[in-house]
Amino acid sequence: MILSIIIPTYNEEEYLPVLLESIKKQNFADYEVIIADADSTDRTREIAEEYGCIIVEGGMPGVGRNNGAKVAKGDYLLFLDSDLELTEDYLRDVIYEFQMERLGIAITQMKPLSEKSEDRLLHNLANYFMIGVERIKPHGAGCYGIIVKRELHEKCGGFDEELTFGEDSDYIRRLGKVERFKVLRKAKIGVSTRRLEEEGIETLIQQYGKSTLNDFIGKKTDAEELNYDFGHGKDHMDKTSLDKFAKESEKISRMFENYDKSAEKINTAKSYFKRTKARKNRPKKIVFYCVCGEGMGHAIRSGVIIDRIKKKYDVYVFSHDRAYEYLNEKFDHVYRIGGFNTVYINNKVNNLKTLQSAIRRNPTNIKVGYEELYKKARALSPDVIVTDFELYATIVSKLLQIPLITLDNIHMITQTKIDYPPHHQTEMLKAKGVIKGYVVRAKFHILTSFFFPKVRSGKKAVIYPPVIREEIFKLKPTTGDHIIVYQTSKESGKLVKRLKALDEKFIVYGFNKNEVDENLTYKEFNENEFYDDLASAKAVVCNGGFTFISEAITLKKPIYSVPAIGNFEQTLNGFYVQKLGYGEYHENMSVKKLKIFLNRLDKYQNKLNKVKIYNNDGIIRELEYRIEKYSK
Repeated sequence: MILSIIIPTYNEEEYLPVLLESIKKQNFADYEVIIADADSTDRTREIAEEYGCIIVEGGMPGVGRNNGAKVAKGDYLLFLDSDLELTEDYLRDVIYEFQMERLGIAITQMKPLSEKSEDRLLHNLANYFMIGVERIKPHGAGCYGIIVKRELHEKCGGFDEELTFGEDSDYIRRLGKVERFKVLRKAKIGVSTRRLEEEGIETLIQQYGKSTLNDFIGKKTDAEELNYDFGHGKDHMDKTSLDKFAKESEKISRMFENYDKSAEKINTAKSYFKRTKARKNRPKKIVFYCVCGEGMGHAIRSGVIIDRIKKKYDVYVFSHDRAYEYLNEKFDHVYRIGGFNTVYINNKVNNLKTLQSAIRRNPTNIKVGYEELYKKARALSPDVIVTDFELYATIVSKLLQIPLITLDNIHMITQTKIDYPPHHQTEMLKAKGVIKGYVVRAKFHILTSFFFPKVRSGKKAVIYPPVIREEIFKLKPTTGDHIIVYQTSKESGKLVKRLKALDEKFIVYGFNKNEVDENLTYKEFNENEFYDDLASAKAVVCNGGFTFISEAITLKKPIYSVPAIGNFEQTLNGFYVQKLGYGEYHENMSVKKLKIFLNRLDKYQNKLNKVKIYNNDGIIRELEYRIEKYSK
């Protein structure tokens, strides 16, 4: 079960049916409702039974919420007060944003169940305040939709049952220190204004102003201190008590005012503000998708993603070299821009030649990049730029202040706590420097990987399984008598020829030729034929290319990886192939070592057979969520 909804009650026959009916109407069904009732003397329990709720013993709100959590079966707990009303699609929106933002605890914004302008103003002010301080001091104005992971609730000991007031704020503060807290942006919950009507706005501001100030200075607030009662019809606070809290409430008011002024300055400073109205009026958001042209991995992965999002968004694609050729055959609105390629000599990265090539091509690259990418961005005002490690995406994003999202495997190096061979530390540091120079201050990093280290603290990143072509998913793997050799560097030719010393049949891709050389059969790349050969191979020999390794893992093919020397990303991929038991990683092509590898295929096959394969739905959902979030 996904969700357990927990509601403390005491004599709520008037309000509870409204809440339960709004829950029943939700476009979301995987939930249970638990009523923690504090010995109501009216029809509260009877109403809960009529709606099929689970009923447990309650007490003070903290006691009731904890009792409800003890019997809950859901992965997430949603704590509600009884006088609320769920807005349309509230549960679906809450669960979706909570999961997509990888939160531990969150609270929803409030929408008053009133048409009075002063009620709307007060609740909007409270919403602004909660959002404004969410990173400084996790805070909630009452139990208006607190959602939390059940394991986090249990880890932190639930609500403090000794508190008579502010147990919800205390709960949010404590759990928000352990895992990430956020005020959810989309979902709003209908809030009763009965306390405003019963006690008056001035009294309520004084009460919550005092408790909020105490919360910020780390002082706990008692209900008696505020003359607060959990029943209804309590007398208003007298004038003397109000005067005592005047200074504190003024401080809270100034905090609201300062937040509003800051928000106004930020909005005014955005240079693309004038284009907002035009963007809102167009039928689809415009996405610029920029793809690195080196190798085919970036292009293949991006092709899968673009094909899935092109119906929802108007997608314009920018790339160079082989990636441009590949994508231009598949999609409309594909444009050639400049780019840089790594220069290899004898399967080793030559940094000097790579730099010389980049300098030589740079003037042309800038001109082509400007003509195609920058000018089109100025003309079309894209809502967001997605980059698969393409350099000019960052430049245009910063010049025109367009939100930038990355979707690649390269940022595993900068965003996660990776393991790697210690003697490759220099290459790792060099790779980090290049990556940080290519992509600067992206809004979010969507990582795709077959290994899953922890994301570094403070990084805005999430890891998904590799993006795999649908054609690969449809294949039925068999074990034939041949071995696939996949090399993307022409400098690898000498390495491949060493394979003639083995009594094995090799099918070789990556040299753009059709030729038979003894036991080596070279083939030009043809998708259909390549798929068939890969699906029926008994093993693969490759460098450290991410996409090919990911496809081999998907088809359960043992891997012998010889990364290009000096290419840390390939080294990292080969290292994790061996670490996870999917094959072997070596720094040179050795016929002797390859022969030993082939004798161990059963060992690696057993590991591969246990790998769970995922479709691309998760990463597509993540990208669409980020596009919608950052393009507003």
